[in-house]
Amino acid sequence: MKYIGFILFTVMTNAAAQLMLKHGMMSMGPLSFAGVNPVLKILQIVFSPWVFFGLLTFVVSMASHLFVLSKVELSFAYPFLSLAYVAVAVFAYFVFREDLNALRIAGIAFICVGTVLIAQSGRAHDEPATVSSPTVQTSELTR
Repeated sequence: MKYIGFILFTVMTNAAAQLMLKHGMMSMGPLSFAGVNPVLKILQIVFSPWVFFGLLTFVVSMASHLFVLSKVELSFAYPFLSLAYVAVAVFAYFVFREDLNALRIAGIAFICVGTVLIAQSGRAHDEPATVSSPTVQTSELTR
């Protein structure tokens, strides 16, 4: 549980990257490749400021995730990334005025409950595992 901060940092940078990418694509208007060189269009998209910083934020998120993976079990860390769906839905509601209806709220609740259950089951690699080994009596060795 001591790596939860790093896991949540990974989640939040992942969500922030999504929001930046959305803002960047909205500021560019409808995407069309008609009459333009596709390579130039892709470069224009990648190097637009919001998209570029969104991609950089993804790199930071991935670096954080790699650190987390070096410390905890994948089956513990990976499900936490679903919290990015929660953060994106909530922030998109406030920032982009996207719909947050009853079904989405129910889905968010299920994601949160599932993540809490997974968090309760996890154990970091650096925490010593308790392994009980049978004690061997000296008298048993001489037989």
